[in-house]
Amino acid sequence: MMKKLICGVLAAVLTAGLFAGYGKAYCSENEVLTDNSKKPATEITADLNSGWYNLLDFNDKKEFDNATRGLLATTEKLEITNADGEVIWSVDPSVFEGEAPDTANPSLWRDSQLNAYNGLFEVCDGIYQVRGYDMANLTLIRSDHGYIVYDCTMCSETAQAGLALAEQELGDIKITAVIISHPHVDHYGGVGGLISKDDVGDPSMSVDEQIAAGKVPIIVPAGFAEAAIAENVYAGHSMGRRAQYQYGVMLEDGGEGALAMGIGMGQSTGLVTYYAPTYEVTSDETLVIDGVETEFMLTPETEAPAEMNSYFPQYKALWMAENCTGTLHNLYTLRGAQVRDGLAWSNFIVEACRRYSDKTDVTFSSHNWPHWNPEIEDFLLNTAAIYKFIHDQSLHYINQGYTENEIAAMITLPDDLEKVWYTRQYYGTVKHDAKAVYQRYMGWYDANPVDLDPLPEAESAGKLMEYLGLDSPEAVIEKAKEDFEKGEYQWVAQIMKEVVYADPENQDARNLCADALEQLGYQTESGTWRNAYLTGAYELRNGNSAAALAGGMMDTISEWTVRMMFDNAAVSADADKAQHDDVEFNLTVTDLNEDYHVRRVDGVLLLFDGHRANAETTVSTTKNGLAQALLMQKYDDLEIDGDQTVMERLLAYNVTFPGDFNIIEP
Repeated sequence: MMKKLICGVLAAVLTAGLFAGYGKAYCSENEVLTDNSKKPATEITADLNSGWYNLLDFNDKKEFDNATRGLLATTEKLEITNADGEVIWSVDPSVFEGEAPDTANPSLWRDSQLNAYNGLFEVCDGIYQVRGYDMANLTLIRSDHGYIVYDCTMCSETAQAGLALAEQELGDIKITAVIISHPHVDHYGGVGGLISKDDVGDPSMSVDEQIAAGKVPIIVPAGFAEAAIAENVYAGHSMGRRAQYQYGVMLEDGGEGALAMGIGMGQSTGLVTYYAPTYEVTSDETLVIDGVETEFMLTPETEAPAEMNSYFPQYKALWMAENCTGTLHNLYTLRGAQVRDGLAWSNFIVEACRRYSDKTDVTFSSHNWPHWNPEIEDFLLNTAAIYKFIHDQSLHYINQGYTENEIAAMITLPDDLEKVWYTRQYYGTVKHDAKAVYQRYMGWYDANPVDLDPLPEAESAGKLMEYLGLDSPEAVIEKAKEDFEKGEYQWVAQIMKEVVYADPENQDARNLCADALEQLGYQTESGTWRNAYLTGAYELRNGNSAAALAGGMMDTISEWTVRMMFDNAAVSADADKAQHDDVEFNLTVTDLNEDYHVRRVDGVLLLFDGHRANAETTVSTTKNGLAQALLMQKYDDLEIDGDQTVMERLLAYNVTFPGDFNIIEP
């Protein structure tokens, strides 16, 4: 391991030689400051960042032309607040004007300039996008009697503000349908700012019948609801906390703080809303939605478990959802999610290109800006190629016995793909996407038996301190300062992590680790890596600073199915403690006319469709009464025939998940 680490550090130093001669010193050659404060870029960081101007063509302004094309209205300094007057989204493009500071990777700075553009844009005659009003776009497609909305932003406040901007230019907007491309919260969460629950159509009707009844159909890909619940509820506590690092929600925008991260400027923190879909696209099909012919193309297991592209023949416009954006995307995302299938992702883009590129004038998506002819085919195929390359080359190394860390260090893009601006590593990274391929095929184990049952992090840190051969943590810190002066920031971060895990109260170690992470953040091109580095530095200096999340998830929960409720209950239960308390009962959900059999055996909660004849207890309730019981342990609406304790015993071992657990320290 040490040999590999030294080789990695040497490689970094050799790489640094390619970037020499561009920066200026900010820290003394003989002193490393480890006080509890932000630091400027070191000379090494400044030199590395300046070197990017030799690697990429910064004179190529095509993406700037695309990002500003069709601008109809903009806001000089955008600030959106919630009902309490709290700012839940803000963007000031002036923050990113001029050349990149030494504390920012110039490529990521450029991406921040592009993503900071906000306003209403005309994609083509009849299709409009509000961009920069949230991480995701609000898209409006003119129909016979109004506009179809495609994706809704993350929060009600941002969606409402975006709609208001559009109405300033387009007049009153009647929403005739809502289409949601996939079940990530930044695409559905703003729906409550666009329509009310009373506006939503009846799922027992066809799309045409819903519109004819004066209602709004909500159209989604197959598996949408299940994926939304699995990601945003089952793993929601952990994912929400980790997302604070990925999106840098506690960082201020600017050269020493948060920059863009490929798909937008960050994460809004308003009210998330959710309405149950009223029409599910279960296969590739064509619908005429209020006069707009729409060809749906399902793309499951790509950027989301359920996702779909769409083609609009009358507009010659191809919607690529989040399968093609202005950045390399994640096969594995830092906040946590199911590993994505890079091969399927690539294949679906290729198929979209085959079906539609020769009859498309513009391709647009749920993030970033459109691309127009004559670059559509290149845009699609370059994006497909990068996922295919990462997939294939990772397997190539896997079959030669390399581990995921070795593969991540080895894999580099082909020269031509390396220079394509819209597939740069602002959101996903080649290293992490390669690891995702490894995980998808091989899992976490690297085949080294030493790693079969490793010590927990804090225990390992304590043992490492015993074997370092130095007299004290202070000696380790002093040695690490020397390595910091050499620019070995990754190593300094790693060794200081061990000191922090052994003694979380050692502020000198925390400060030096923070300083190293900060320099890594200043260097990286990836916006999400930058956010993670700088947030780690922030919490090392200031302590756990878990921030407020977007609220309103009860809106999502209220629409889940009975099976989803019990799946969540199973996740919440301490199965070890419940393993000797078996429970069994029949369940009737009266307002849904649904029957189930509930059984916990050896701590494992199982749900069966239909009643079991020999069950001695039956519980009857409404869906809302069941939700009250399972979520809040309120049993007033339950009718129990038999053992009156079954529901209380079922939930006696459930725990509440914390949303503020430590990440940068034990």
